[in-house]
Amino acid sequence: MATRKITITVPEELVESIKERVDARGVSSYIAAAAAHQDAMDRLRELAERSRGPSRNVEAGIAELDAVPYPRPAHG
Repeated sequence: MATRKITITVPEELVESIKERVDARGVSSYIAAAAAHQDAMDRLRELAERSRGPSRNVEAGIAELDAVPYPRPAHG
C-alpha cells in the first residue's frame, strides 16, 4: 500500500501513551492502524444503513470490507 506523509495534531497525553507501547518508528503504524480501524467501522455503519433495503447483499458488503487493507501497529 502506498503511503503519504502528513502532519496531524494529537493531544500530548495520547502521544505519550502511544510511545509507551511502541518505539518511535511505530507511532505512525499505530496511528495508521487506529485510523484504518475507524475507517472500517465507518464503512460498516454505512453498509448497515444501506443494507436495510431488500436488494443489498450483506455478504458482498462484508467481503468488500475484508478487502480493505488493515495496517498493524509495530510493537517494540
